[in-house]
Amino acid sequence: MSQRVVIVGGGAAGLTVAAQLLRKRKSLQVTIVEPSDKHYYQPLWTLVGAGVFPREASERREEDYIPRGATWERDFVEAFEPGRNVVVTRGKKQIAYDALVVCPGIQLKWDAIRGLAGNVGQHNICSNYSFETVNSTWEQLRKFRGGTALFTHPFGAVKCGGGPQKICYLAEDYFRRQGIRDKCQVVFASAQPRIFQVDKYATALEKTISRRGIVTHFKHDLIEVRPAEHEAVFQILETDQTVTIKYDMLHVTPKMGPPKFLAESPLADAAGWCDVDKQSLRHNKFSNIFSLGDASSLPTSKTGAAIRKQAPVAVANLLAQLDGKSPTAKYGGYTSCPLVTGYKSLILAEFDYDLKPEETFPFDQSKERYSMYLLKKYLLPRLYWSGMLRGRA
Repeated sequence: MSQRVVIVGGGAAGLTVAAQLLRKRKSLQVTIVEPSDKHYYQPLWTLVGAGVFPREASERREEDYIPRGATWERDFVEAFEPGRNVVVTRGKKQIAYDALVVCPGIQLKWDAIRGLAGNVGQHNICSNYSFETVNSTWEQLRKFRGGTALFTHPFGAVKCGGGPQKICYLAEDYFRRQGIRDKCQVVFASAQPRIFQVDKYATALEKTISRRGIVTHFKHDLIEVRPAEHEAVFQILETDQTVTIKYDMLHVTPKMGPPKFLAESPLADAAGWCDVDKQSLRHNKFSNIFSLGDASSLPTSKTGAAIRKQAPVAVANLLAQLDGKSPTAKYGGYTSCPLVTGYKSLILAEFDYDLKPEETFPFDQSKERYSMYLLKKYLLPRLYWSGMLRGRA
């Protein structure tokens, strides 16, 4: 019988791993467990929120990217039973495996901020963080005529650590282009201690912020929204103090965390992420389980670029495991964040576990460049759809 690999999650990580596995070993019996019939290129939502693309440009049919030879089990996972090498679906189907890949992505927690759930798209509140809400950002930008435009970054892990600030820069650029910048106060309130964790890029971003007159507040974690009053309440971290900021436009990055079915499973670490070795991507307790992407415990930014480097390591080590060999492939923590700073500028941050730059191009990537903006706008989507998801890049 062919060896059975079950992949939980049909997002960027799941589809990339499935495609690479079947390219290397067609005899594998690969099952992808994924409930959604749509697949989204989420990095595009930054530009959708800024009016550059319609949101439909980020959407494809899931079935079109299930690799040839794989089986798509369209269901939710309800439980993991690693002692029996079984995944149980919501439909009560038990799917056995010889090796398991866990990559269900990250869960948006709209209700973790009081007053937010149900109010995105109303009361001048918007968010780029879902296909359903991303249009609300462009609607808010277009109708904004002045006042305080407030952008937030929550405490804890989020998709792309630089994501919350990108729309702030784009909004500021948009207001300037519309001739209303002098009527606007642009505020970025972040639970992080500084604008970016890598010194080289933080220094460049601080200069951008200063030059463009953006107000920043750090260690400010949004805990409540008062829609009727247009007020945002922040907890000042490491203190018992709160502060309230009035807004005329509010872009919220919601709190995020591991999916509940993973967080409550035997595979989770204390924080709820799939507990894997940061180099081999193999589970620290169950040797035939691997994890990558947003749901893993890997201590790096949760980005598609990270997945592109993680996938070959996971595939090589999983195949070694199936062959009875010790995994030898190693992931060094590479991740990338294309920091859009305007409609024609971008800082391309690339770095590793040690927060050391690991750059692709032979020039200073901390400098804002139009060429790097074009890379994000045109080349990276093509690389994603035609390269990564097909197992070619």
